[in-house]
Amino acid sequence: MSGLVLGVESVPDGLASGLLAGVNPVAGLYAYLFGLAGGALFTSTAFMAIQGTGAMAIIVADVDLASSDDPIRALYTLSMLTGVVMIVAGLLRLGSILRFVSNSVMTGFITAVGVNIVLGQLGDFTGYDADGGGRITQTLDLLLNITQIDVATTVVGAATIALIVGLQRTRLGALGLVVAVFAGSAIAAVFNASDREIALVRDIATVPRSLPAPMLPIIGDIPALIIPALSLAFVGLVQGAGVSAGFPNDDGSEQDESQDFVAQGAGNVTAGLFQGMPVGGSMSASSLMATAGARTRQAAFFASGVMAVVIVLFGGVIELVAMPSLAALLIVVGLGTVKPSRIMSVAKTGVVPLTVMTITFVLTLIIPLQYAVLVGVGISAILFVIQQSSRLVTKRRIMHDDGRIEETDPPEIVPPGEVVVLQPYGSLFFATATTLLEQMPAVTPESRGSVVILRVRGADDAGATLLDVLARYAESLREVDSKLVIVTDNDRVIRQLRVTGAGAAIGEQNVYRSTTFIGEATRHAQDDALEWIGAHSRRGATDA
Repeated sequence: MSGLVLGVESVPDGLASGLLAGVNPVAGLYAYLFGLAGGALFTSTAFMAIQGTGAMAIIVADVDLASSDDPIRALYTLSMLTGVVMIVAGLLRLGSILRFVSNSVMTGFITAVGVNIVLGQLGDFTGYDADGGGRITQTLDLLLNITQIDVATTVVGAATIALIVGLQRTRLGALGLVVAVFAGSAIAAVFNASDREIALVRDIATVPRSLPAPMLPIIGDIPALIIPALSLAFVGLVQGAGVSAGFPNDDGSEQDESQDFVAQGAGNVTAGLFQGMPVGGSMSASSLMATAGARTRQAAFFASGVMAVVIVLFGGVIELVAMPSLAALLIVVGLGTVKPSRIMSVAKTGVVPLTVMTITFVLTLIIPLQYAVLVGVGISAILFVIQQSSRLVTKRRIMHDDGRIEETDPPEIVPPGEVVVLQPYGSLFFATATTLLEQMPAVTPESRGSVVILRVRGADDAGATLLDVLARYAESLREVDSKLVIVTDNDRVIRQLRVTGAGAAIGEQNVYRSTTFIGEATRHAQDDALEWIGAHSRRGATDA
């Protein structure tokens, strides 16, 4: 039953996805059919339906396919290239890059995608062919010429929206969407019988009464399609991760986000090979499949079979679907993407997250989406670096004879003839190197005969910038006859100290390897430091 429901519902959804992408709607149909089948072979999540998504369709719409010698095959090439990128990323287990994307960026991006979907359908919804180079300018032109909209077209669109909203709350559920689209198309047929000109699918595309033959990519178009493919792959990663997390397997088997990413890649390669547009893990389709009672990925294969039968046997009926009805479907989807509660949640967290969300939202509206995705990732990475660098806090650890450990603020300068144990809390990498140096006590001519012990426990990668800072700090201590001691629990950091030359500046004898007992290596280093200070003092007294 779940496969039947998903297969029937995917027909108008596929057409709408192609319409949203600005390509032949049939490419949306084939994408849904073959994306489902190709992806289901590899998914670890039983309920993951790999179909077109609004965000991916918008990216496709912003890609300059017309510059290719063969724009139609360029679309299929884009699908296959996106699939290859996804497969490689999945095999390399690159899902970890999601942690660099903040909630504020994702909220701004998703909200703008929803707005873009709505704005992009106003033309088909109203029957007014607006002027303008982008969705915003076209919307402004529509508002300025609101009296020129086609009333009959708008009525069909509005009736479809009313039916979608109303029927989804009935026992029909998701099938109510199909009923609404075809009911709206029936209303359009009545208008057309009265000599009104409401656009139908057949006015822009012919639905073949057979399944497509395989089509190879255009190798020469690949360089121009790299950025859109990367953007599509990233969006697929984000949306697929949401599906993986939201739909646990009934049998208790563990889901693998990287494996699901490979599955999305396979779905794209298959879709592109059979003349379809790019696809990804669809939250709505996955939810429909789970709600309809699916238990295994076999439901996705059955849904593909249902779509194939509908296309072959009822292609003529599909061509009679009204364009304002498809536009109405997409408007409902777009409005559903905008979550006021999520926006308010980000806004309440502070000025910085609100600013980042707003910037991402505006950029996503005014620049092509494939670049907006990359800008969003860049903003997230910069925000992550800023946050991590500002969160670094360095404390002085004082170990008492009774075993208690006291933490205080570090002294402003290194006191003479003392052991100063420092513990930084936070991430240690290139962006926090300067912050760490600022928080460490200054070295002055009075800082003689002292030892500064720096604990870098928990760090797995120091980086050249941080090591350079430590080497310079060690050199400044050496100039006043003091020294720096490093205590670390990671062999990688020790190896980095050795190969970069920082270890030589610090002194390999001054690098201590931590043990499994917390504080043991630090106490050993402190004991050695006290012995060194004592010997230094005796030597100084002898010289005097």
